[in-house]
Amino acid sequence: MDRVRQGRPGVRQRIGAVIAAGAAAALAVTALAAPAQSAQPVAAGAGAADVNVAKNAGFEADLSNWTCAADSGAAVTSPVHGGAKALRATPSGQGTAECSQIVKVKPNSTYKLSSWVQGSYAYLGARGTGTTDVSTWTPGTSSWQQLSTSFTTGANTTSVTVYTHGWYGQSAYYVDDVSVLGPDGGGGTDPVEIPAVPAGLAAGATTSTSVELSWTPVSTATGYTVYRDGTKVASPGGAATTVTGLAPETTYSFQVSASNGAGESAKSAAVSVRTAKGDGGGDGTVPRHALTGYWQNFNNGASVQKLREVSSQYDIIAVSFADATPTPGQITFNLDPAVGYASTADFKADIAAKKAAGKSVVLSVGGEKGTISVNSDASAAAFANSAYALMQEYGFNGVDIDLENGINPTYMSKALRQLSAKAGPKMVLTMAPQTIDMQSTSGGYFQTALNVKDILTVVNTQYYNSGSMLGCDGKVYSQGSVDFLTALACIQLEGGLDPSQVGLGVPASTRAAGGGYVAPSVVNNALDCLTRGTGCGSFKPSRTYPSLRGAMTWSTNWDATAGSTWSNSVGPKVHSLP
Repeated sequence: MDRVRQGRPGVRQRIGAVIAAGAAAALAVTALAAPAQSAQPVAAGAGAADVNVAKNAGFEADLSNWTCAADSGAAVTSPVHGGAKALRATPSGQGTAECSQIVKVKPNSTYKLSSWVQGSYAYLGARGTGTTDVSTWTPGTSSWQQLSTSFTTGANTTSVTVYTHGWYGQSAYYVDDVSVLGPDGGGGTDPVEIPAVPAGLAAGATTSTSVELSWTPVSTATGYTVYRDGTKVASPGGAATTVTGLAPETTYSFQVSASNGAGESAKSAAVSVRTAKGDGGGDGTVPRHALTGYWQNFNNGASVQKLREVSSQYDIIAVSFADATPTPGQITFNLDPAVGYASTADFKADIAAKKAAGKSVVLSVGGEKGTISVNSDASAAAFANSAYALMQEYGFNGVDIDLENGINPTYMSKALRQLSAKAGPKMVLTMAPQTIDMQSTSGGYFQTALNVKDILTVVNTQYYNSGSMLGCDGKVYSQGSVDFLTALACIQLEGGLDPSQVGLGVPASTRAAGGGYVAPSVVNNALDCLTRGTGCGSFKPSRTYPSLRGAMTWSTNWDATAGSTWSNSVGPKVHSLP
């Protein structure tokens, strides 16, 4: 956030335009040249005798049984969908990085073909079927997505080539857990079969922020995946784990799957668990759905406020901003006389009063003009030590990371973990990246958020001052619309963050940002779309996210300037979410 005026619209709009143009061109090429998706319906279900006739389906034996054109493929250990390895294939020049396998099939039989893919453009298909060859594809995804189609073999067909490939000039794609499910054509199955679905999932000790889970071990499993409300939250090696980072007095649904070299089983029956009541107060207990506002420690033409004057609709107040010192990584805080406090003690008393009212007050680090850099072990320690000292001195509940001039995920993650170790589990950690920083999990900001996911409260991405951007469906959306908010939030929701760690950041008024302002009613529609599946524009997510944390605005001062219209409208909506 800008200490004069939020954002850098010139730079970021140009970046967004370049990305949008490239994406649009790629989509246009694909529409003209890509193989069409099969119109054949996927088989409703395989018979009891059906098997996976693909060999080394999870790439646990590297590329055994697979042939990749021009040595374009390799087995990697990350990312994986199930087991320990997956395929990574990289197109180059005029190549699409095709990897294929010939499987033995029975004539006049139907097979369901599927695989899990991630990364850039990815295709899955079968040729030589003796009837109609099929293929299906996705323009790219930052999380694992399943591709599925089916084919029927001809009267004399005993083998079929199944393949996967990327697209010309695009980046690497990943494939895991390939399945060609149907009658055994004489080639048998993988020595390792997908494990059975775990049984006996049960909850043990439960606190306000954690729950112990256990289940009956599956003999052929090498690992498990725990899902919370449909989102992966843990990958334990054994048949028990403790899920942390939960909200007090909240009901969650948990499931578990088993995996090995052949792939991942279906999810178990769900178990519902309600966390215990928290110890209350403004001591780091953020409500299930929260409204965040940035409070300006300076006068830039917006209403000058004392903290006590900030609307009670705000659950998290981010004091903007900390200042850098000559020591790399070290921060300090200087109360600006322009905000009208008679003394620092008066300011501290306002923080204490907000906390007593159940609010969290955090110190924001960065802003557009922030020069704080954490890029070494020494600077990480300096950041953690100085931030903790400020928390103790002023009573801040935690910190907000709003570094708009670059972030080193390795050392910032170290710094935040060191700070968490000092401050304890009640520390509130928020982030406010720009849209460009959250377009891909490979970005430094996104990596940082995932690195500290277990101590992270919420990421309120700034959905403004950015120009057009890609949504999670690979389409380009213009800022200032409900589609822009929902399709871009979907990237974080499907990219590894828990829905409770995702918030929508928007300007409080047209004066608060150079571009991207939306009316409060549009914000409310986006919140309904993501949590309830209503109020959507042309983009509608494939599922809902009832535990979405809420919304954020720059700033409480600009909100007050506009008569608190934003907080009086969006606040009640956030607090009434499911």
